[in-house]
Amino acid sequence: MWTTLKCRDVWRPCLYIYLSLALGLHIHEGMFYWYTDAKEGPSFSQEVVGSIFSVGAVGSLFGVLLYQNFLKNHPFRDILFWAQLLHGVSGLLDLVLVLRINLKLGMPDYFFVVVDEAVSRMIGRIKWMPFLVLSSKLFPSGIEGTFFALIMSIDQIGLLSSAWSGGLVLHMLNVTRTQFDNLWIAIVIRSPLRLIPIGFLFLMPRSDPNLSILPSEMLRTKRGNDVLEPENIEMATLVNSI
Repeated sequence: MWTTLKCRDVWRPCLYIYLSLALGLHIHEGMFYWYTDAKEGPSFSQEVVGSIFSVGAVGSLFGVLLYQNFLKNHPFRDILFWAQLLHGVSGLLDLVLVLRINLKLGMPDYFFVVVDEAVSRMIGRIKWMPFLVLSSKLFPSGIEGTFFALIMSIDQIGLLSSAWSGGLVLHMLNVTRTQFDNLWIAIVIRSPLRLIPIGFLFLMPRSDPNLSILPSEMLRTKRGNDVLEPENIEMATLVNSI
């Protein structure tokens, strides 16, 4: 496995996956408390917040369908460039909400938050799908299960780094369950950080997403000289069953 990790075509995508997730700056806890605050926020009940997250789940599913039907054959770099760019820009919707600009435009809080959640989750899912497809192409023969667990661990470490850094930013800005004066600053910090991974897109392969990424010697089976042919990953069964 160490030999595989030292391969340039393996460690570079793994590094990008970590950076893309870690620089997301998770501040959802601060936003959640703001949602339910009666003084400064829209004072949503827990049921309303639950319904908002449910709509977000639908948006996430829609992102999967978009990727499967329209984006799966596009190069990883192209998809990630636009997904990362939209991911950073969509984060500014929270700024519009926290500064109450939506009310000045005549848009109710609930409607705006639902649209924000659906769009953000859809973009986030489109950004994540290339990672899953790419990960499936990095498994050398014989240690597929171990290597899959390793790559998923990299994903989780990236998400944990995002949560820790987001919590640190909220703490430094004195954003608490009842204090939200500086929440908008956290949102402003988060948005440009989401754009930084665009500068590291050179770490991702430029090749056709349907082609193999690993060198041929890493694709050989245990029997000797047979080379595993890369399979085109399809989700047709899942999509058609919905």
